[in-house]
Order: sequence, then C-alpha cells, then structure tokens
Amino acid sequence: MDGVVHLRKQLVDYSASLFQEGFLDDQFTQLQQLQDESNPDFVVEVVTLFFEDAERLLNEIAKALGQGSIDFKRVDAHVHQLKGSSSSIGAQRVQKVCIAFRSYCEEQNVEGCLKILQQVKEEYWLVKNKLETLFKMEQQLLAAGDS
Repeated sequence: MDGVVHLRKQLVDYSASLFQEGFLDDQFTQLQQLQDESNPDFVVEVVTLFFEDAERLLNEIAKALGQGSIDFKRVDAHVHQLKGSSSSIGAQRVQKVCIAFRSYCEEQNVEGCLKILQQVKEEYWLVKNKLETLFKMEQQLLAAGDS
C-alpha cells in the first residue's frame, strides 16, 4: 500500500506544480470536477481533443504566415480559436501567449507574429508534455489499485 501512498503524493505534488508554474488554471480543476464514475475518461478525452485542435490550428497559422501576402484576419481567427480552446481546458500560458499574438496580428507585424508563433508552439508542447505526464501518473495510480 505504501507504493500507492507514494504515487498519490507524487501526483498531488506534480499537479500542484502545474498550477504554481501557471501551466494550468481553475478551468482545469472544473474539468476534473465534471469527471465521475459514469465518465472516467472525461478529462483525457477533452484534453486529447484540445491537442488535436491545437496542432491543426498551429499548422494553419504557420501556413498562413508562410504566404506571400499574409491574411492577418485569417491568422487572427486561428489564434482566437486556439486561445478559446486553450482557455476551455485551462492551459493558461498558451492562452496568454495567444492574447499577445493577437495584438501582433492587429499591427500586421510579420516578424512579431513569426516570433510569437514559436513561443505559442513552445508553450503548447510544454503543456502537452506536462498533461501527458499527469495522465500517465493517474494511470499508474489506478493500476496500483487506488480509486
């Protein structure tokens, strides 16, 4: 049983660090609260959809910024969507960078857009890795016989 207690403590500490470091906000906690016995994979499913959506949007944004003449309204629409979906799962740092990205779109600042796209990608991959680690820890805990 000690193993389970140890795993649970690791999970709690890791989860807390994601909030302290600003990767996640209360929206993620609200998602977790919607998960119950009848829907045990709810959070993983919602977050997996976010991953798919985000990666599609990041590709669209990169493609749009690679055009000869950039349609900033289109770029902004994709960034706005990404901001919305990241905020809906509580991916706070991605959301914040998206807000800054939108002001570069408004200014039609190509260099700024390209630079901040890298930042958005970095924040996205960071939160994706963190969440995947969190889900793995939860799986280990379940496998170890914790409910």
